[in-house]
Amino acid sequence: MKYEFTNDFLTGVEFIDKQHARLFELANQTYDLLHDELVTDKYDRIVDVLAELRDYTKTHFADEEEFMKGINFQYIWSEKHQHLTFIAKLDSIDLDKIDEDQQAHILEVLDFLAHWLTGHIKGPDVRIGEAVKAMTGAEKEKADALAKEMLEKIEKEKEE
Repeated sequence: MKYEFTNDFLTGVEFIDKQHARLFELANQTYDLLHDELVTDKYDRIVDVLAELRDYTKTHFADEEEFMKGINFQYIWSEKHQHLTFIAKLDSIDLDKIDEDQQAHILEVLDFLAHWLTGHIKGPDVRIGEAVKAMTGAEKEKADALAKEMLEKIEKEKEE
């Protein structure tokens, strides 16, 4: 089943939501690879998807953590720990073993992504948006300005 980025996954912070939508796209690329019956040897494509996923999540996590730090988010250390765990899981994938049973490894990656996307985004990441919504006055203005700056940054990077 393909992964759909629905309103249930929105944090209310536009740049975070855009980056999460990209994570869903990467999960769907992985899903498409699993079901591509025309390609018998998927090793190179698996390695490419994993590399892109690893690179993109590192960028996303850095941006999200910069924003959390900028708004003095109280759960930043918990979020950082979860981000490190995610990266460690990706880094622990033995590329040599992938070739032994490609389909099984794709399924493992998909299972991991599905749990992460639903569990992490709908839980801890939604708290970031809730924290911003609860802000008032100068604190809210600062958070909104930082969110806008982060959105402009990722839009500029996308153009490059």
